[in-house]
Amino acid sequence: MEYRRAAIPALVGGLLLTALLWWAGASTQALRLPGTVDVLGGLTAAQLEHWLTPWSYDPPASVRIGAETFGVGEDGATVDNSRYLSLYTTGMQIRFVAVLLFFVPGALLLVRRLPPVNGRVPAALLAVWAWGLVAGTLAVAVSAPWLIAANGRGSYRFLPQLAGMASAGRQILVFAALVAAVVAVLAARVTAKGAGPLPRAAVPVPAARLAATVGTAVIAVSLVVLVPAARLAATVGTAVIAVSLVVLSYQPVAAALQTASTGTGLFAEPGDLLRQWLLLGSWAGPAGTPVGDWFLYRLADALVLAVVWGSLRWLPVLLTRTTVPAMAAGAVCATVLGLLVSQLAQMALSDGGMRWGLVQLSAGIGGGVPAALTFGLLAGAAAAVTLRVAGGREGDRTGADGAGVTARSGEGPTPKS
Repeated sequence: MEYRRAAIPALVGGLLLTALLWWAGASTQALRLPGTVDVLGGLTAAQLEHWLTPWSYDPPASVRIGAETFGVGEDGATVDNSRYLSLYTTGMQIRFVAVLLFFVPGALLLVRRLPPVNGRVPAALLAVWAWGLVAGTLAVAVSAPWLIAANGRGSYRFLPQLAGMASAGRQILVFAALVAAVVAVLAARVTAKGAGPLPRAAVPVPAARLAATVGTAVIAVSLVVLVPAARLAATVGTAVIAVSLVVLSYQPVAAALQTASTGTGLFAEPGDLLRQWLLLGSWAGPAGTPVGDWFLYRLADALVLAVVWGSLRWLPVLLTRTTVPAMAAGAVCATVLGLLVSQLAQMALSDGGMRWGLVQLSAGIGGGVPAALTFGLLAGAAAAVTLRVAGGREGDRTGADGAGVTARSGEGPTPKS
C-alpha cells in the first residue's frame, strides 16, 4: 500500500487514541463523586482513579503537596508555586503529543506492509492494537522526567521513579488502543480500495539442514532437522524473546539485575529501570508449591513463546514485502500480544477473582511492554536476517538447478510498495 493511503488510517487511529486517553484522564473527577463511589464501591473507584490519573491534567495530591511544601524559600520569601504546576502541565502536554508522534509512524509502517485485505484483517488489527500499547508506554516514559520534577524531588532516586512512572496508565491504554486499532483498520480498508492487488509476499520454503542448539535454563532443544526458512526465522526470533522471558526473568537473575548499582548521583540505582526494560515476567522454581501448580502457572509463559513463534512464522507470508523494519515492528507487536494472552491466562488461573473482582484482578494487564519493545526489535531483526540468509542460500542452490523461488500460485509477483 502506498504511503499516502496508509497515512490516513494511521493518523485517524493516532488522533482517536490521543482523544480517548485525554477523555479518560478527564474522567478522574467523576470517580470522586459520592454517587460514583456508592455505585462502584470505594475500592473499585479508587482503583479506577489510580489507572486514570497518569492521563489526567488535574495535578495529583503529590504535586499539590509539593507545591505547598516548597512555597517558602530559606530566607522566608514566598516562592511561586505555579512553577511546579506548570511543570506538570508541560509534562502532560508532552505525553499526549508523544502518543500521537509514536503511534503514527509505527501504524503507518504496519498498515503499509500489512494492509487489512486478502485475509489480513485480524493480523492487522492485532498488530495495530499492540503498537498502540507500545506508543502509549513510550509516551509515558518520555514525559516522566517533567512529572518527576513537578513533585519537587527529581534528584531523589530518579531512575527508580522513572521505572515506576514508565509502567503507569497501562490498563486504560489496553482498551483505548483496541478502540483506536479497530477504527484505524476500518479506515485502512476504505483507503485500500482502488490501490490495486496487494498479494502476499513470496516466502521461500526451502529445506535447510540445521544443526544448532536453541537453549535457555528451561528450553534446551537440539535440532538436526530439515527446517523451512520461515520456521527457522521464527525459531531464532522466539529464542531471543526466551532470553528475557526465561533467563532474565528468573528470580535469582532478576534480583542480580535489580541490585546492580553503578554510577552515582542522578543515575545511581539503575536496577528498577533495568527490570522494567529487560524483563518480560518474573518466576521462580517450584519451591514451596506443588509441582503441578507450578507447571500450570508456567503455561502462561509458554503461551508467550507460542504466540511469538506463530506470529513470526506467518508474518513473512502476510507482509507485502519482508523488510527488517516491518519484521521488527511485527515482532514487537507479537510479543505484546503474547504478553496480553499470558496475562489473561493468569487472570483465569487466579483464585482471587471472586474475592477481589474483575477490576482488581486485571491490575497487572498491559505490563512488560518496555521489555517487549526491547527484545521484540532484536527478535524481529534476527528473524529477518535469518530469513534472508536461509532464503538466499536456497535461492543459490535452486538457481544452479535452473529453478527459482516464486510467489504462491495465483497471487502474482510481490509488489514493491
